[in-house]
Amino acid sequence: MSESFAKKEKAKKKAKNKQDKAQKMKDRKANSSKGKSFEDMLAYLDENGNLTSSPPDPGKRKSIELEDIQLGAAKVLEPEDVMRTGVIAFFNDAKGYGFITDSLTRENVFVHSNALWQPVKERDQVSFEREMTIKGVSAKNVKKISK
Repeated sequence: MSESFAKKEKAKKKAKNKQDKAQKMKDRKANSSKGKSFEDMLAYLDENGNLTSSPPDPGKRKSIELEDIQLGAAKVLEPEDVMRTGVIAFFNDAKGYGFITDSLTRENVFVHSNALWQPVKERDQVSFEREMTIKGVSAKNVKKISK
C-alpha cells in the first residue's frame, strides 16, 4: 500500500519544521549570553550619559555635592521677591485649600487653610509670602487686606 501525495507532503513539511527548530535551537545556544564572564555583561555610562562597554576614566570624575542636585523644575525666589499681594481665585472651605492669583506675575499660588490668619473667600484681597515646597510655590502668612 503506497502513501498518498498529501501524506508525503505532510511528512516533508513536518521534517522541514523539525529541521528548522533544531537550527534555531543551535543558533540560540551559539548566541546565548550564558557562560559569559561578569565583565563581558557590564555596561558603563560615559560623562554624556551614553552607554559604553569601556569603564570611565577616573581622571574625568567630577565631585557633586548632594545639595547641588535638583529634582524637578524648582524656581529660585529672591528675598526681596517674597512679600506679595493678590486675589483669592478659588478656595474650598471643605477641603481647606485654594489658589491666590499673584497681582505682579498673574500666576496662581497654592494656599492651604493652615497658612491663613483669618477666614477668606473668593475675590478677597490678600497679602502673602511665597515659599518653595516640594510640590512647588506655596503661600504662607496669608492676611486679608482691609478695603
